[in-house]
Amino acid sequence: MYIFPEGMRIANIKEREVYYKKEFDVRDIAKWLSFRGSEEKIRSTTAFAMIVGRHTGIYLPEFEEIRNKVVVIDDYEGFEDLRWYILKYLPEGVYYDRNVYTSLEECRKCEKCYKECWKCECFAGQELAFDIDPENVVCPIHGTLEEKMKRGQGLSFCMYEFDTVRRATVEMYEKLEMEFSELRVVFSGRGFHIHVLDEGAVKLTYRQRKEIAMKFSSYPIDEWVTTGGSRLIRLPYSLNSLVSRIVLPLKIEEVAGFSPYDRRCIPAFARGENGQN
Repeated sequence: MYIFPEGMRIANIKEREVYYKKEFDVRDIAKWLSFRGSEEKIRSTTAFAMIVGRHTGIYLPEFEEIRNKVVVIDDYEGFEDLRWYILKYLPEGVYYDRNVYTSLEECRKCEKCYKECWKCECFAGQELAFDIDPENVVCPIHGTLEEKMKRGQGLSFCMYEFDTVRRATVEMYEKLEMEFSELRVVFSGRGFHIHVLDEGAVKLTYRQRKEIAMKFSSYPIDEWVTTGGSRLIRLPYSLNSLVSRIVLPLKIEEVAGFSPYDRRCIPAFARGENGQN
């Protein structure tokens, strides 16, 4: 059983449906991904993905066989079509593929099925990102990640851990600013993501990414994300159903004082559940 700060809990199927029908605006997705070009270009080079119920254990019964699998969305006609897929599956999490492909049409023909993409002719690079999550913090109360996992609470976190990753995000951003020019920060629902959108960063090799990950190893980052082993990252403005929070882009100036009780990241169905809203 996961343990979260007060007011944060798993969203049920109905709540997910209500959020994606009434609050999720695909225009926000188009705006976020505009760095990849026009909607037409995004449609031909960017894949999305969903995880149905791996961590929450809540999913539509017809998707029992794929509840733990990644469902790739690479044949959508537009962002409204993406919403249709989300409403069909009502997943616990929605992601976009940081890989940039020359043609999704060709990718769909590939037998590797989005595996070993770095060696493929259709691979054009990968967006560099840092995943700074609270479970990676050694907590004086809850212990190390290994200890949390032994208790079956690997994704649990407390406000001490959240405060730690919040400070780490600000510090990392300041250091990354010395090397890169286009950075974005996103509240993931539990921790933070830093996206590096510089054109040169997209072309970094695995070895170069490994060196960068080692450079920031003193921070609670997920090295697998930074090196490119994990190509998916949460889609901004989607719902993190594990904690009933909206994945929210932030200005770096907002991060130091940001709280998971900020009204902007709380979906309508979860507002008013604790006295801090």
